[in-house]
Amino acid sequence: MSGTSDYTPPKVWTWNKANGGQFASINRPISGPTHDKELPVGRHPLQLYSLGTPNGQKVTIMLEELLALGHEGAEYDAWLIRIGDGDQFGSGFVAVNPNSKIPALMDRSGPKPIRVFESGAILTYLAEKFGAFLPTEPSARAECLSWLFWQMGSAPYLGGGFGHFYAYAPTKIEYAIDRFAMEVKRQLDVLDRRLAESEYLAGSQYTIADIAVWPWYGGLVKGWTYGAAEFLQVEDYKNVLRWADTIYSRPAVQRGRMVNRLSGDPSSQLHERHDASDFDTRTQDKLAAAE
Repeated sequence: MSGTSDYTPPKVWTWNKANGGQFASINRPISGPTHDKELPVGRHPLQLYSLGTPNGQKVTIMLEELLALGHEGAEYDAWLIRIGDGDQFGSGFVAVNPNSKIPALMDRSGPKPIRVFESGAILTYLAEKFGAFLPTEPSARAECLSWLFWQMGSAPYLGGGFGHFYAYAPTKIEYAIDRFAMEVKRQLDVLDRRLAESEYLAGSQYTIADIAVWPWYGGLVKGWTYGAAEFLQVEDYKNVLRWADTIYSRPAVQRGRMVNRLSGDPSSQLHERHDASDFDTRTQDKLAAAE
């Protein structure tokens, strides 16, 4: 591996738009809206503005799991935010999430709408609101929240680190790929050791910790993420694979993974979700057949 580089950082960094690679059109060093655009509002108490990335899937899986338990108040409208088009920089979205990242949630069930942003915050908010998937016994709750926050701290190394340099960067940088591949494999080993002694991350019960971790690391070992399963030798992590398959067998997980999804088989893409019947009538294959 070469230890040299033609690049020497300047004394003061300046923004070069041409260096953004695949994401040059949406990445910028400032926050705030770029245009005026109000968000749509549907008929349900919960309004979700998202995209079917791993972070977006966490919330749609949670909502579908709550509905499967019979929590009618968890009915929701899921509106598609096309981040490649810059929808997250519209004034309405920025008002819900000043960080301009999906997912973002508005709870309109009370007298005053409540905004919730960041996927971990949304999962915790919903778990507490409906009394589900978050243990109340102190030690179990601490274990659940520890693994939830483990995901928040770890996934940027998988996505923004490994995923970016392995799959998206305009040039392949050996040092960067090696650095982040090593860290992702360490993270998989952390999960594998935990899941060797526990059915789920927080113990014997399925919780928001699993809902948060699965779209990232379950998707990785299932071969859905970055085309990197062989490169990372994911078959070595047998306990993670067992856990990933167990969670994927849940119907609510399969439904949640479809919502706001823009890739894959058209039958697995439900661009917007406004009613439970949409899974049967409004997937992209059904809409194309009706045209």
